[in-house]
Amino acid sequence: KIHSLCNLDVFLLVNRAILSIVGNLLVLIMAFKHSSHMKPPELLSVNLAVTDLGAAVAMYPLAVASAWNHHWLGGDATCIYYGLVGFFFGTASIMTMTVMAVVRFVVSLSLQSPKEKISRRNVKLLCLWTWLYALLWACFPLLGWGRYGPEPFGLSCTLAWGEMKEQGFSFVISVFSFNLLGPSFIILCCYFGIALKLYITYKSLENSKNIPNIIKMHRRLLIVILISLGFILSWAPYGLVSLVSAVRGSEFLPPEVTMLPCLFAKSSTLYNPLIYYIFSKTFKQEVKQLCGRSNACHASKDGEADASSGAQD
Repeated sequence: KIHSLCNLDVFLLVNRAILSIVGNLLVLIMAFKHSSHMKPPELLSVNLAVTDLGAAVAMYPLAVASAWNHHWLGGDATCIYYGLVGFFFGTASIMTMTVMAVVRFVVSLSLQSPKEKISRRNVKLLCLWTWLYALLWACFPLLGWGRYGPEPFGLSCTLAWGEMKEQGFSFVISVFSFNLLGPSFIILCCYFGIALKLYITYKSLENSKNIPNIIKMHRRLLIVILISLGFILSWAPYGLVSLVSAVRGSEFLPPEVTMLPCLFAKSSTLYNPLIYYIFSKTFKQEVKQLCGRSNACHASKDGEADASSGAQD
């Protein structure tokens, strides 16, 4: 059964790797193309694309090779590297989405331009903070608080949840509190507040000229909510399985049970470009134009269609 799951893992990993790398590259290309017209909060979407692209480039090659050979390729040092970069980019992603939610909430307090609410310099500092925060947490296991180790199914490495039942359980609780539950709560509260504010504003509008602004904000709100929910929902099963492993031990769950949530969690790197492609008309049109100029794009049109637009809406 594990061998059949390995074959499935290879297929899914290869497809996700291609879509994630191409999709997030297109996000960054489009963002660079329109960099002079981007509003400060949209820099956070670029930062999210960088985290997703970094995770895909740093992790997928080794993950695909290990799944193809049905065992982990590399020693302890490589295992620590893989676990560290996974934890690092994952933390940077969810903290970027948390900051994005807070910034969107601040901006939504009025219908004025976001430039009047938050400066480009402040957004850049917030982006830097997400990277430093993620780096700090990723280094904790190297300093003795927590540890990295192989997954129970033996194809990748992550935080050694099952080995921290007796020593390092405080790290497990802290990770879930500050890097999953806490950020998720903040994200949900911010977007609920934004939705409530938009609803109240829409109901109280007497000047129909402002209605297009409300509709535009609703579309942008939908995009960032779907990106955040996609990330949270993709990591929730893995988080639950990891918590069970930390409490009951890694031997409590069979390897195939721990493998499926891990496969699902790794798909989070392609949600950002996929959602932008579906809901951003501007970037969808520009990616189609880009495809029209490149024969290579036509050859992989379906792959790129899942991964385009980003950072402007």
